[in-house]
Amino acid sequence: MDSISQEFGGLRALDSVNLNIQEQEIFGIIGPNGAGKTTLFNIITGIYVPTEGQLIFKEKCLNNKPAYEIACMGIGRTFQNIRLFNKLSVLDNVRVGSHGVTKTGFLAGMLGLPVSRREEREILADSRQLLELVGLDNKEQEYAGNLSYGEQRRLEIARAMALKPSLLLLDEPAAGMNAGEKEELMGLIRLIRDERLLTIILVEHDMNLVMNICERIAVLDYGRKIAQGTPEEIRNNERVIDSYLGVGA
Repeated sequence: MDSISQEFGGLRALDSVNLNIQEQEIFGIIGPNGAGKTTLFNIITGIYVPTEGQLIFKEKCLNNKPAYEIACMGIGRTFQNIRLFNKLSVLDNVRVGSHGVTKTGFLAGMLGLPVSRREEREILADSRQLLELVGLDNKEQEYAGNLSYGEQRRLEIARAMALKPSLLLLDEPAAGMNAGEKEELMGLIRLIRDERLLTIILVEHDMNLVMNICERIAVLDYGRKIAQGTPEEIRNNERVIDSYLGVGA
C-alpha cells in the first residue's frame, strides 16, 4: 500500500497511508472513530477507488479493479455490521460465499452437467469443513437469524473464508461480544491463520484483543498513520497514548 489517499467532496479521509503487510501475519489497524480504518478496508476490497496512491497485492495493482475481481484474486472480508442471509440456513450462508469462486458457468448449472454437480459436491464438503472450523457444524440447518450474536460473527468469518482467500479482512469482529466470546474469537483467528495459512488484517477497538493477537499494529488518526510497530512499541508510544490509548479507547 503506497501513499493511499481518499477524498470525499474535499474531505480527506485518508492521507498518504503506507502499509506493508507480511504473508501469514496478523496485522492490526486501530484508531479513534473517523480515523479512516473502514475506508481503508473499502479501498482494499474495491468499494472505493483511491484518490491517490497504489494498492499492490501479490505484485498486482488493485486500483480500478471491480470488487468481484478483487475477491476472486483472494481477498475476503467481514463487515462492521453483520450481513448474513437470516432466512437461509447456516450451511447455505457459507455455500453462497463459495459461489464467488466457482469455475462452472450458469448454463452448466442449469443443465445439471456432471462438472457442475461435482463442483456443488465440493462446495458442500468445503462449507461443512468451514463450519466445523468455526464451531458451527452442529447448527448447519438452523436459520442464520436464530444464531446468537457471537455465532453470527463466526458464521460471517466462515462465509468470507468460503472464497478461499489468502488475505482476510476482519472489520471489528469482536463488536458486541462478551468476554468469553472474545476469548474464543482470539483462538479462532489464530486457528484459521495457522490452518489455512492466511494473512489477516484486523480493525478492532478492543485493545485487549488487538494487543494479544496482532504481531504488528498500525495506528490511524484523522486519516494519517501516526505509528506502526509491535504491540509493545504501540503500547508505549507517547503519540498513540495522547491521541488514542490515553482516552480509554
